Parts: sequence; structure tokens; C-alpha cells
Amino acid sequence: MSNSTFNTQDTIVALATSPGAQGAIAVIRVSGPDAITLVNSVFKGKDLTRQKSHTIHFGTIRDGEEIIDEVLVSLFVAPHSYTKENSVEISTHNSKYIIERILSLLIRQGARSARPGEFTLRAFLNGSMDLSQAEAVADLIASNSAASHQVAMQQMRGGFSNQLKKLREDLVHFASLIELELDFSEEDVEFANRDQLKALIMQIHAVVLKLIQSFEQGNVLKNGVPVVIAGKPNVGKSTLLNALLNEERAIVSDIAGTTRDTIEDEINIKGITFRFIDTAGIRETEDIIEAKGVERTLEKMKQARLIIYLFDPTQDDIDAVQKQIEEIRTLNIPFVTIINKSDLLTEEARQPYAALQPLYISAKEQQGIEELKDELLKQVNLANINTDDVVVTNIRHVEALQRTSEALEKVLYGIDNPVTSDFLAMDIRQALHHLGEITGTVTTDDLLDNIFSKFCIGK
Repeated sequence: MSNSTFNTQDTIVALATSPGAQGAIAVIRVSGPDAITLVNSVFKGKDLTRQKSHTIHFGTIRDGEEIIDEVLVSLFVAPHSYTKENSVEISTHNSKYIIERILSLLIRQGARSARPGEFTLRAFLNGSMDLSQAEAVADLIASNSAASHQVAMQQMRGGFSNQLKKLREDLVHFASLIELELDFSEEDVEFANRDQLKALIMQIHAVVLKLIQSFEQGNVLKNGVPVVIAGKPNVGKSTLLNALLNEERAIVSDIAGTTRDTIEDEINIKGITFRFIDTAGIRETEDIIEAKGVERTLEKMKQARLIIYLFDPTQDDIDAVQKQIEEIRTLNIPFVTIINKSDLLTEEARQPYAALQPLYISAKEQQGIEELKDELLKQVNLANINTDDVVVTNIRHVEALQRTSEALEKVLYGIDNPVTSDFLAMDIRQALHHLGEITGTVTTDDLLDNIFSKFCIGK
């Protein structure tokens, strides 16, 4: 990649903390060849150009003789910084006026406003991290649960990268032997033992398939578990949502059909994020707006990873309940059957429903809610997931792994149905290419621009 598209020779500046956020301190980040001398030109205190890396200095930022603010300046001398460039972080008071004055001053001194993700892009371009680690930085910032945080941290620290690096090294070894055979094609020699090559390809392919399979769980850990709360109107779906969220999120009414659209919110259950979707009640209706809500309910149910089917035994007869359960089964999505208002049921009244193996709750009285949460964890099989394992959470990564798998299958076919070394080498190079797409060994300017443009400014 050329630096004409991503210029690393200029000095960039941006606010690193959240703009408009409440708090006493804001941090302005500067990085590039002239970062230290540039900040030093507006800093009154020690001469920053003479100070050691990883030191902090008190002083003032001045525009001429005007003091803008008293600040702390953290110094990071290349290559000992996040970007591997000279970097400075200015801790200033969190005033919009002060921040804008300092940013404007630094730009007048020769800095350029950083684009989204440009600091992390420079870290990648300068070899501080590979592409998958850089993407994990964005995931870490966006993490909103213990599980998503652990997975992002594990990837940012190189767990995924190290596994891919080992696969590539093993594959490169045999690829070089195959390439060597091409140089001696007229002598019909074989440097790469085909049995050993097949065993290695099968081993690598098994690891790649395991990584692909981990995406289902990884995507859930990263984005949360979509859970639809479904059932007939007025059985307590909105009350259950409020009980799970522990707040009045949804309108509760005795009038059937009150919820006419889907309502979404999140809660964290033992480190896993669940995205609960309260829906319009499933029933036949002549109300056009309500009918549209029922249609959206069915669409949401098809997209869910888990369905909570809720019914009220005081108004739903067993035949109607069984009919709806059979309809839900056809979706092939895990579901939990819940009987609401169980506080109104005698033991005898519960008997007809025993075969459904339901959970008994009272959403209004908040009875059985903790048992429901435990059941949700059990249903999605994430309660005991080991987030220290390598888990794929990025759709770009899984697509590259799928292309790697296809190339490896071609290599195996070529070994079992002997093809010439040049075709074998071509398929191995394809597998290496697709693995390299993940870590950034193989990349394009368009790909990098697409990835880093999604970062926040200042990171």
C-alpha cells in the first residue's frame, strides 16, 4: 500500500474522549513526526523535545501570550507509542470552548484533523498490530457486556492472530516445497511429501472449520441474543418486558392490541447481552395498524435466536396454546414456554399444561423472573462459554475463512486426484491469500478505508 492514500508523514490531531460527555477532563491526542515539536511550540513548561518517553509534564497551553488552559502533557517518543510515532496526549479541562481553542491552535501550527480511526490505522500501517487486532479495538470500544469485552480483549491481544499466523507458517513451508518442484518440473522430482501435505491440510482445514463454526456464538457475544416475546394480545408480554428490564419500558393496558409495533431493549444476564423484543399480540384482526404489527411480529420471530412464548391460562384454552406452539416449532428456533399469572393458578389448574413443560411466572408480581433468566442462558448455551478460546466475531473474518476452506478443499482434491504441482501450488497460494486478508498481510486501500471509516474520531 502506498502512503499517497494514507499519508503518515503529516501530524494529526483529534479529541480522544467523547465530545459532549460529562466529566472534568478531556484528552486531545496528537501523533506524527512533528507531534512533540508542534505541541512544544504552544506549551509553556518544560522543553518537551528534551524529555524522555512516557513522562507527564504540567504547564499551560498558550496562544501567543494568552493562556488557554493549564494542562498535563503525556509524552510518547517513537517507536514507544500506540501508533509507533511521536505522540502527545494533552489532558485539559472538559470545556467545549477550551477544546476547540486548543484544536484550532494545533491545526494553525501545522497539524491536520484526524479522520475516523486514523490513529489505529497508523498503528496497523506501522506494524504495531495486524488488521484483525485493529478491528478488535473497535469491538472493545463498542463492547457492552463482560463476554463481548473478553472476546474483544482476547483478539486485540493477538489470540486470533497468533492462531492464523501458525496456520500460515505451516502452509507456507509446504507451499515453498511445491514451488521448488516447479523449478525442477522437467526432472519430475517431488520435494513435498504428499501424505504429509495431506495430513497438514486436513489439520488446518479442521481448525478453519472450527473457527467458522465459532462465529455463531461469537456474533451473539458481540451483538447480543435477539429474543422475541410472543403470544396472544393481553397475556402480559409488555408486563414481562418491564419485569425483565426492571423499568416501565412498554405500555401496559388491559385493552387487547395495545402494543402495535415491536419494542426493543437490552439487559445483561451474567455477562451475556439479551436484546428483548416485545411484539404485537398474535391474533386475527381487522384493525389495519394492529395487523401490520402482527405481521412484523412474525418477521421478528423468524429473525430471533430465541422465542419466549407467553400465554395466560385464565384466557387461553389448551387447544389454542398447543396450536400456536406447533406453529412456533415450524420456525426451528429454540423457544421457552411461559405461563403467566401463575399466582392465580391452583396446583390442580396447572395439570392440563404439565406436558408443555412450561415455566410458571407472574410478570406483575415479578415471580419466577430469575428462573426465566437462568433458562434463557441455558437455551442459548452461552452460560459456560470459554471466552479465552478463539472466537470469530467479525463477518469479514468468517467470509475469508470460508474462502480459505474452499481453497483447502481444492488442495485435498488435488492430492487425492493427482494434479500437477502448478495447480496444487495455485490452490495453496489461494488459501494463503485468504488467510492473509484477515490479518492484513493481503489488503487494499478500499478495504482499509471501509474498516477504519467506521471507527470513532480520535481512535
